[in-house]
Amino acid sequence: MRMIDYFDRGLRIAHDRPCMIEGDTRKSYAEVATRVNAIAALLIADGFAPGAHAAVLSGNAMVAFEAVLGILRADGVWAMANNRASTGENAYLFDLLDIDTLFIHSDVADRIATFRNECPNIRRYIALDRPFAEADFYLEDRIDPDAPPVPQRRTGGAQELGFLANTGGTTGRSKGVMLTNGNWQALVSSLVASMPMTTPPVNMVAAPMTHAAGPLALASMALGGTVVILPKFEPGPVIEAIEQHRVTYMFLPPTAIYMLLSHPGVAQADFSSLQYISYAGAPMSLDRLKEAINVFGPVMNASFGQTEAPMCVTAMPPHEHLNAAGDLAHPGSCGRPNLLSIVEIMDNDGHILPPGERGEIVVRGPLVMAGYYKNPQATAEVSTYGWHHTGDIGLRDADGWFYVVDRKKDMIISGGFNVYPAEVEKALLAHDAVQDCAVVGIPDEKWGEAVIAFVEPRPGQEPQEAALIAFAREALGAVKTPKRIEIVGQLPRTNAGKVSRAELRKPYWEEAGRKI
Repeated sequence: MRMIDYFDRGLRIAHDRPCMIEGDTRKSYAEVATRVNAIAALLIADGFAPGAHAAVLSGNAMVAFEAVLGILRADGVWAMANNRASTGENAYLFDLLDIDTLFIHSDVADRIATFRNECPNIRRYIALDRPFAEADFYLEDRIDPDAPPVPQRRTGGAQELGFLANTGGTTGRSKGVMLTNGNWQALVSSLVASMPMTTPPVNMVAAPMTHAAGPLALASMALGGTVVILPKFEPGPVIEAIEQHRVTYMFLPPTAIYMLLSHPGVAQADFSSLQYISYAGAPMSLDRLKEAINVFGPVMNASFGQTEAPMCVTAMPPHEHLNAAGDLAHPGSCGRPNLLSIVEIMDNDGHILPPGERGEIVVRGPLVMAGYYKNPQATAEVSTYGWHHTGDIGLRDADGWFYVVDRKKDMIISGGFNVYPAEVEKALLAHDAVQDCAVVGIPDEKWGEAVIAFVEPRPGQEPQEAALIAFAREALGAVKTPKRIEIVGQLPRTNAGKVSRAELRKPYWEEAGRKI
């Protein structure tokens, strides 16, 4: 099956149901299908070959989703692109991924000049939302709503490339991740198995569609779901949209959930429609998790995955969060392996470790990527011993519950002891005055690396360094307790919205004449 076949399933079972809602605009599956066919017909008439690569550079927008579906309808390969990335990083990726056609929003039209210079393979630039001179033409000026149905031009086999993602560049230049039709089938199947829905979902996209929220929205269309699109995450509009549209499902990173919980309107809001709030991408404070369950109801859904094995390697659905006494049943766990994933803990020599021992989380199964685009060396390195290596340190308990300790590269060695930043961050997040935090290691003559923390306060709170250090020491002991805590107005974040530890530690290591 092709990725577009899942949209077609939604079309068949929910022909007149709203497919997408953006502001005051609603479009049914039938209306979206007509638009998508017209976009695909335009691409084909313009010389877009079967299996060619196309990207959509835009923030959250209905027309951006339509363009993605149009690429897939034309039997092209969708390359996920992040409008929040720098012009240079996008140019590098577009050239690496051999992009043929780029749909682009007016907000980033000024980047086209750079792309034309640095991405010679891009054949066509199509303006998405309005005419502008930098593009070759405006989408609305060329599409024919009465275009005949486009033909299927590829087989739809499981090994065919479906979409290209990128690693985000957290460990150097980004790599292109090849995800096949089979990977998409495994992703949709795992999502449906871990989050069964008795009614078509109403899925809100408030996190960037350029990351997990986008593919999850496309997956919900296979169930005839409605996608409610917000331009960006803001607590107030998110709460309003949940109530207005009776949202049943949404994906948010923990930081966004913290912001929702801190919003003054959350206490009076009606969240009774919610069935699932998926959270992933960073450890979540246990205290905030319990608060979220109290506020939103028993709807929290934990998961673990990464670009190379997208989104749902493991899952802990809502009914497994709490025990009979109402306490967290598996505090800190990211769940157990989904039906289509085999997950283990491995040491550096390729040995599978028993329960309770820390090592690297490794994965096998149909969810794992086909490899890195045009990078066989990196593919081989991440696939040693016949497993995909996630780069995450974790452990599993005797009942098969997995726990992520931290990223392998982020481990701090202080005074000869291994210190995992996520463990320290979890302790600090338990403090009432802490909204978010990040922990890094910096050069230190005595300790080798000293543990320091950067804390973003909750609104209206003014945490003091000494009090936070004392609080952390009680939970962690002396070795893991930060030697220093800096209070910051806002933590730096990656294009995916994750806190950037690399940016925080960079100046300290550059000052020491080293990179880490």
